[in-house]
Amino acid sequence: MRVIVAGAGVGGLTVAAGLLRDGHHVTVFERRTDTASGAGISLWPNALAALDTLDLGAAVRERSARVSGGAMRWRDGTWFRRPASDALTATMGEPLAVIRRADLRDVLTAALPADAVRYGVAVTTARTDGDRVTVATSDGASYTADLLIAADGVNSRLIRPFNAGLASRYTGYTAWRGIAETPVPAELAGEVLGDGVEFGVVPLPDDRTYWFATRREPEGTEFADEHAEVAKLGEDWPEPISEVIAATPPGAVMRTDLYDRPTARHWWSGRVVAVGDAVHPMRPHLGQGGCQAIEDAAVLVELLRRSPVARALERYPRIRKARVRQVVAESALIGRAVNARPTAVVGAVIRSTRVLPDSLMMGHVAAVAGPDAFLRQWERCARSS
Repeated sequence: MRVIVAGAGVGGLTVAAGLLRDGHHVTVFERRTDTASGAGISLWPNALAALDTLDLGAAVRERSARVSGGAMRWRDGTWFRRPASDALTATMGEPLAVIRRADLRDVLTAALPADAVRYGVAVTTARTDGDRVTVATSDGASYTADLLIAADGVNSRLIRPFNAGLASRYTGYTAWRGIAETPVPAELAGEVLGDGVEFGVVPLPDDRTYWFATRREPEGTEFADEHAEVAKLGEDWPEPISEVIAATPPGAVMRTDLYDRPTARHWWSGRVVAVGDAVHPMRPHLGQGGCQAIEDAAVLVELLRRSPVARALERYPRIRKARVRQVVAESALIGRAVNARPTAVVGAVIRSTRVLPDSLMMGHVAAVAGPDAFLRQWERCARSS
């Protein structure tokens, strides 16, 4: 089967690698020419289990730092959630994997032929004719394939013809991200919250630290110096917030306004099917955006392995929609709580969780991000063939 993938992000490269492994001819078009930017990404055990089904998990683990706990503190340094250091491993069977996005991209592209990804070329339109799809690209060319996989992100233009009215919306807050050239003590990995601001720090390999921060800002706000702005934001916060920001090269601090969009009602039409943010963008607070794109890819690959294309496309959203709906809703709920106004509401909401035992909290995390949460989806593929 000849497959075109629009987008070389996490979901697009994962689905391309899986389909190539199964013997399909796959071409990936990516509108950007420079894909080297990006900070880190957390891959929970659900995503690692999905990568295992595609024979990619071992390589990803090898390039990752492993995080087996995750604490939460308030700005004044108060610990309001401090699970045991091995809590994640005990609950889900293995730790979280944290990897630089560039390293994850390298692992995924290593599974593809050198000429499989065409950079600087976007898929602009698609037209299904029977069991074939013809796409036009930004360089004026056209290509015909058996299937087009839209992995072109939250502003996907390829799913709009069968999802009228989709529009991105600003969430009300912006996010900084960076990689610090310094390690973070394992016991301090996690999140620090306060005054409508959220900081997070997690270890990376090679004594580096991936960090992020969110704050409510008017859409389109610009700062003359992003590094200086986030450094000022982190002043007087408990360690290691100011330390990791200071250890980040100024030019390596990235900031993006955060947008989301309703989950698409239709995940496929004709011979066009979507994965990842193209179909279900989500806020970052559960660390599941990339993880769910990987789940999409693994389920779609397995369905295409077992079933004719039309049957696979029909089953794909039936298997995925309920799970994705849960993760999207919970991510949005956490985002609204963390960035609530007045800020006193944030403290009240977060501190109210202290009455819940760690075992209950970790059980809920496992229901969202544990390997079984994905494997139950994957096993349904066999029952649907």
